[in-house]
Amino acid sequence: MLLVIIAYLGGVLTILSPCILPVLPFVFARADEPFVKTGLPLLAGMALTFAAVATLAALGGGWAVRANEIGRDAALVLLAIFGVTLLVPSIADRLTRPIVSLGNRLSQSSTNEASSGQKIFSSFVLGIATGLLWAPCAGPILGLVLTGAALQGANAKTSLLLLAYAAGAATSLAAALLIGGRVFAAMKRSLGAGEWIRRALGAAVLAGVAAIALGFDTGFLTRVSAAPTNALEQVLIDKTRAQKPATSVVMNDSGGAMMMMSAHHHPANATALPVEGDMPSLAGATQWLNSPPLTRESLRGKVVLVDFWTYSCINCLRALPYVRAWADKYKDKGLVVIGVHAPEFAFEKNIDNVKRAVRELGVTYPVAIDNDYAIWQGFNNEFWPAHYFIDAQGHIRHHHFGEGEYDQSEKVIQQLLAEAGHTGVASDIVKVSAGGAEAESNAGDVQSPETYIGYDRAEHFASTEDAVHDAPHVYALAPTLHLNQWGLTGNWAVGGERASLDTAGGKITFHFHARDLHLVLGPDKDGKPIHFRVLVNGQAPGADHGVDIDAAGNGTVTEQRLYQLVRQSGEVKDRTFEIQFLDPGVEAFSFTFG
Repeated sequence: MLLVIIAYLGGVLTILSPCILPVLPFVFARADEPFVKTGLPLLAGMALTFAAVATLAALGGGWAVRANEIGRDAALVLLAIFGVTLLVPSIADRLTRPIVSLGNRLSQSSTNEASSGQKIFSSFVLGIATGLLWAPCAGPILGLVLTGAALQGANAKTSLLLLAYAAGAATSLAAALLIGGRVFAAMKRSLGAGEWIRRALGAAVLAGVAAIALGFDTGFLTRVSAAPTNALEQVLIDKTRAQKPATSVVMNDSGGAMMMMSAHHHPANATALPVEGDMPSLAGATQWLNSPPLTRESLRGKVVLVDFWTYSCINCLRALPYVRAWADKYKDKGLVVIGVHAPEFAFEKNIDNVKRAVRELGVTYPVAIDNDYAIWQGFNNEFWPAHYFIDAQGHIRHHHFGEGEYDQSEKVIQQLLAEAGHTGVASDIVKVSAGGAEAESNAGDVQSPETYIGYDRAEHFASTEDAVHDAPHVYALAPTLHLNQWGLTGNWAVGGERASLDTAGGKITFHFHARDLHLVLGPDKDGKPIHFRVLVNGQAPGADHGVDIDAAGNGTVTEQRLYQLVRQSGEVKDRTFEIQFLDPGVEAFSFTFG
């Protein structure tokens, strides 16, 4: 219930977001008419349609994308006609004459009742069209809801959360509509300008249709999305997390997932670690690596560290040296480390990819493959990486989200082992010296965020036109890239989670500020190696090259994983990164920084 309330409040806040601007003319077009007969049906149609379309999108099939595109095109035509009828009332009379005539033949109702029914029906249809076109700016709350939908698929819970979000937006629009209706009525009475107001609304509707048709709702307006709105939403999320009781770790609701760089933890205490809940079942694992299946019962008497990770997650990779060190140091003292591999990208569900990553990363402790997110949901987890510390009685006693505070985490392990009666447990702290992508982040210099390339979560895209969904298209880079903007050059097909290069010579360019730059890449289905060349500020990287390229910037994509392409050796400054692929077929997923 709490998640539903938060989703509703997130929807209410959309009235403050610039992405609401293109649909406002549709909502206010009938502001001077009775709210119950026009405004309310329109908003109901809008909310129901948005929730239905977003739920279908969770299925992720190409048919859902095509159906949505067809629906948007039909809605644009319908609302364009509506705008024209507002500008030219005689057209509206001609269009509605057959419907009025048919209604008079089939019904004995009074003229007012027939007109009332037509208004309600037409307003509901306009609401459906508006719901097909509405593309809200994805703030933290909608991001959590949509990520949860992507992880769990289309079901009653995700549909309810999406409907609550849409209902919140409809509520704030309803309030604005009631106020606006009174203003319009007063203007008509005092100025006698009803016809001019009607025509102005028609022009506004057509402007809204044009803005959406040109992609301003998902392009420019998304990029200038109001930061204060996101801040308000984040406060709501943080407060609900802070209000979770210590015994509610095992829950069914899941608000989504995100990478965590900075640490978020429950404070550990050397004398008392509270019981946060019982260890959930591990039965949902689809496969086990390095071990036969483990159960809660078989682990009784052992101290257990559960590490949620995925192999292309840079934050997980930087925490991994510590997890490996703890597993080695305490395996003979009663500690069992379990890596729960919960994939972010589709290729991370491929068991052969995971086996290769486990081998190459030197992971020797048990790994549970959580492709269905059953263990993830059992722990009510929301982050990669996430560490849960479980005592010998099967109680969760501590958790830590994200990187950092490794000394404190190791002391928790030592305390739980002591409580379990194990003697001879060393009190010193492991010393880790990691290299490559596993090296600790230079967090103070990171001014660039994790950035996805697929259109589901892409931000700051700066080619000369917006991304074309699920179809090859030739892109050109914007003349100027500001900090954290990126763009494509060449013939790319942009999908929900990745962009695929159709012809050799394509480029990706990113203006960033960080010591390290990583890019998740992979070959296409044929698996052929793909050669590439990296430039930094138009030059070969030299001493600033990452571990996956040489000083001249040359590298090869051979498998689906994270590639470290830049590690600045000197002063960290704003840089322009460019990668050109010399062969077709590469798939690019996301940038991360360190």
